[in-house]
Amino acid sequence: MTESEFESLAGAALSALESAFEAGVPDADVQTKGTGVLEIEFEDGSKMVINRHGAAREIWVAAKSGGFHFRHDGALWRDTRDGTELFAAVSKLASQQGGTPVVLRAR
Repeated sequence: MTESEFESLAGAALSALESAFEAGVPDADVQTKGTGVLEIEFEDGSKMVINRHGAAREIWVAAKSGGFHFRHDGALWRDTRDGTELFAAVSKLASQQGGTPVVLRAR
């Protein structure tokens, strides 16, 4: 994947995540921090950070439960360890961290 392709795919994924959080998680505060960084703050003050990492061509997620890396497989962003799709993984992490069920979907 070229850098341009990565930037386009990662940008679209981050934008979709931002929209999904804003539509589906009203108690979370979502902010864009610079280019390619989303910061989600939950009611308890804890934060999740989702960002693109150009050198690795990955999207990285930092949550209370740990750090996760996602690589595009030609169709979807998948966890490099267990293959979980990005939106499913972030939904699970946000549910755990925020204490309420979260289901995020790309639109």
